[in-house]
Amino acid sequence: MTPALLVLEDGRTFRGEAYGAVGETFGEAVFNTGMTGYQETLTDPSYHRQVVVMTAPHIGNTGANDDDPESSRIWVSGYVVREPSRVSSSWRSRRSLDEELAGQGVVGISGVDTRALTRHLRERGAMKVGIFSGDAVPPVADAVERVAASPAMEGADLAHEVTTAQPYVVPAQGEKRFVVAALDLGIKTSTPRSMSARGCEVHVLPATATGDDLLALSPDGVFLSNGPGDPATTDGPVAATKRVLEAGVPLFGICFGNQILGRALDLGTFKLRYGHRGVNQPVQEVHTRRVHVTSHNHGFAVDAPVGRPFDTPYGRAEVSHVDLNDGVVEGLRLLEARAFSVQYHPEAAPGPHDATGLFDTFARLMEA
Repeated sequence: MTPALLVLEDGRTFRGEAYGAVGETFGEAVFNTGMTGYQETLTDPSYHRQVVVMTAPHIGNTGANDDDPESSRIWVSGYVVREPSRVSSSWRSRRSLDEELAGQGVVGISGVDTRALTRHLRERGAMKVGIFSGDAVPPVADAVERVAASPAMEGADLAHEVTTAQPYVVPAQGEKRFVVAALDLGIKTSTPRSMSARGCEVHVLPATATGDDLLALSPDGVFLSNGPGDPATTDGPVAATKRVLEAGVPLFGICFGNQILGRALDLGTFKLRYGHRGVNQPVQEVHTRRVHVTSHNHGFAVDAPVGRPFDTPYGRAEVSHVDLNDGVVEGLRLLEARAFSVQYHPEAAPGPHDATGLFDTFARLMEA
């Protein structure tokens, strides 16, 4: 077995064995509470520059296949598991998770007390981390210095690092009802597919696209995707969103797109202590008080008043959803314009399907 070392920026260390590629990696340490869907998690661009700790103790049971990835590659910077599966038992599996990680150069560590590590991150907050294995394992004091010197997530503008290089089109399934211009800030494969199933021809544009680029498609609606990084530094998509709002085109945003819409409405954003990452977050719709269990992946949130409408440059708006665990804003809605957003993932890949109806809401908004 190849020894491995995990080092947090506050000096806490965990020893284990190499899992995946052997070498070294750095990123922000975060934890994911999902018991399933590890392949979708690994390939979610929103995890760019993050080292993901899986709280479920047994990972890799179903191996890796060619059907479930949410993008063209694994995006996590590193991977931490307690007990990797020794076999892949799914008929869909093409290789083991260990082989998949190694093949894509993703450095991981296994044999770690992930419960202790998760409790540490909950108490101290998300922080920088490094994983070292094989010949790359340095003395602990040196490792702590190198982790401290690695880039932070706050202030990181990362959407342009994960976006598509060229525009592409996902055709509508069946009858074409709408044209949607989607701004790719780190979009997942399932998202345009969910819109396509509702008769949308989805034109996916790079994160560098301007508002005029989006409107040049004469879209029935504009979509703002999920993505990584600090929304406070992502100015281009904010300007594009403002242009779309000025034009009065229906707009729908999810996750990072919720934060971008918030900034376009002149709201602030802030970093959460340890974020929401998993498939079991209870979110309540403010008006109906209906609760959905939802899939999340975000470390930043919108700062907006809950329980009362507020003024924006585009008319009155309100917080439409809140997280029942901590009261974080989970959705925004303009009252005098056709625009709304949620902080969670209605495409449910992975996750429960409670919120998939939001794509129908977007379709009705475009139809109206």
